[in-house]
Amino acid sequence: MFLCSMKTIADALLIFDDSLKSIYPADEITSIKYLVLSDISNLSKAQLRAFTDNELNDEQWQRLEQIIAELKTGKPVQYILGHTEFYGLTYKVNSSVLIPRPETEELVEWILSEIQKSKFKSQKPFRILDIGTGSGCIPVTLKKHVSDGEVSGLDISPEALKTAQQNAELNNVDVKFIEADILNSHTAILNHVKSGELEMYDIIVSNPPYVTEQEKDDMHNNVLGFEPHLALFVEDNDPLAFYKAIADFALRQLEKGGLLFFEINENLGEQTVELLDYKSFKNIELRKDLRGKDRMIKAEL
Repeated sequence: MFLCSMKTIADALLIFDDSLKSIYPADEITSIKYLVLSDISNLSKAQLRAFTDNELNDEQWQRLEQIIAELKTGKPVQYILGHTEFYGLTYKVNSSVLIPRPETEELVEWILSEIQKSKFKSQKPFRILDIGTGSGCIPVTLKKHVSDGEVSGLDISPEALKTAQQNAELNNVDVKFIEADILNSHTAILNHVKSGELEMYDIIVSNPPYVTEQEKDDMHNNVLGFEPHLALFVEDNDPLAFYKAIADFALRQLEKGGLLFFEINENLGEQTVELLDYKSFKNIELRKDLRGKDRMIKAEL
């Protein structure tokens, strides 16, 4: 336990540095400590920096101790707090869903820019489907910014879909969620199509599992030990399995001239482009993220 006399924001900031320095790099500790203290104190980062002499009460200090103890295990701070921010919106997160990443925000930004400048702007309503929706961050964010679109999310995990539905409600948008396995596209998926639950779409987007088993050794424990492997990993012998299945689904369910967007494994950019070209998609564009890594693709049917 920390000393009860240490109760100011300044003391708390120092304790984060001391407790986590052997686990996280300095820049990550800085991000974590302000995120946690903002959550505990309801103060902004700027206020925390300006009012370091402010005291934390006993309840806040106890919560701080509990959070630091969990952080020492490698558990991601977003799971500890139970929420995160994505594209300016708040999302609930838990061990059934991946924590939304900045590169996925870049993918959403790309989709929104294409909607703004494209023919979809005049089609009301137009339809968007996110495959492998997880927390629902992609469809909920798209619906929030394109209110006249009909937006759906598909996932194999009922636990993930429950979280996604909560996030739609949290952000006051209407998104339809569908439980289905895209890899089972020739049977169960077709039944969803026949029932009318899956329709023709103007945009299909997916951030599917794309980390190969051999890449596990390069992953940080706070990802490997806590985030759902179902949403992360693919077999080494078929790393593009989900992209093949989703591309085949898009060939059937994407409107002519519709767009397919993928977030991709940075090491498989050219192979993914070749796959889409082989399946007769056109105007294929491979785009780098802000870190200069091949991270997303747009293709037209």
